[in-house]
Amino acid sequence: MLNLTDMQVIRELAKRHHFTFSKGLGQNFLTDPEVCPAIAEYGIPFPECGVLEIGTGFGVLTQELALKSECVAAVELDRRLAPVLKETLREFPNIKIVWQDIMKVSLPEFLKEQFGERKVAVCANLPYYITSPVLMHLLESGVRFESITVMVQQEAADRLCARLGSRAAGAVTAAVQLRGHAEQLFAVPRDSFYPSPKVDSAVIRILPYDAPPCSQEEMLSVLKLVKAGFAQRRKTAENALASGLGIPKEAVATALSECGHSRSVRFEQLTLEQVLELAGVLPV
Repeated sequence: MLNLTDMQVIRELAKRHHFTFSKGLGQNFLTDPEVCPAIAEYGIPFPECGVLEIGTGFGVLTQELALKSECVAAVELDRRLAPVLKETLREFPNIKIVWQDIMKVSLPEFLKEQFGERKVAVCANLPYYITSPVLMHLLESGVRFESITVMVQQEAADRLCARLGSRAAGAVTAAVQLRGHAEQLFAVPRDSFYPSPKVDSAVIRILPYDAPPCSQEEMLSVLKLVKAGFAQRRKTAENALASGLGIPKEAVATALSECGHSRSVRFEQLTLEQVLELAGVLPV
């Protein structure tokens, strides 16, 4: 198995296959030998669990996933990587590379095709520029993943795993935590990559709920409320919601009072439970 955390090996592979890194695709390749085994350990609950990887790079994480799982399907957009991956992953018959844009994949159909009836976990080193869209695509797909373990920019990790009601939380925090429990596992400094990015990273894991806190229909209303509430952070919840939802301020004030909040409360101060309660009484 090629040591894909060795800088010399990476450079030789890139030169041999005439590969140049694309900043536009967020291609930064891991060179810390401890990171990918840890992601695989945290992200794969049992060997029979299929693994969906999003973005392969040179295959450094893909190799580790294939050592832990019987079946790995890696979705990669950059077809220039084909000759590289043919070499780096040649020892692993349990890996299938699918050349597609994950955002254009119908996940229920895709997972049925790739994994049959297997349970599936997600493991990925996500490009920073598509972190939130990819996570939402996964969480809104209707698929019940065993877990979603991804490396993201440290700032994104802080926001995704923040407690609703804290200053670090935002609309994406609520969108994630309505569907699962998010936690930070460990930090990954910027010098763990080649080329080295300008920011640090962290690995997070989302464990989807067996039973979401609200129905799908209710969730649409809650997310609409959340989007409006966080869109104007400097305003009170009363003003932000009235403006964002297009409803009278008095109706918002009445709903806030009914839930035990003053008219001066800010939306970012509300916990997940309080947001759900407010969504239940506010005509959204």
